[in-house]
Amino acid sequence: MAYVITQPCIGTKSAECVQVCPVDAIHPRPDEPDFESVDQLFIDPNTCIECGSCASVCPVGAIYHENDVPDEWKDFIEKNAAYFQQ
Repeated sequence: MAYVITQPCIGTKSAECVQVCPVDAIHPRPDEPDFESVDQLFIDPNTCIECGSCASVCPVGAIYHENDVPDEWKDFIEKNAAYFQQ
């Protein structure tokens, strides 16, 4: 299980979550080339340690534990994982 970034992040990408993640699971970071070309940030489910630090600082409430993602945003679970399979 992991945390998942959902719809409220689209167009926001405030990146507070990137700064607090202790295992560098959230990408793209603002200093990475594809930061400007994606519509949201993503959490690598294989790297996330479920600490919840990211969720507590998200200004738009876009980050949920995988088990708690609202039904209307369940597709973001796969969307986050797919970003890291590129």
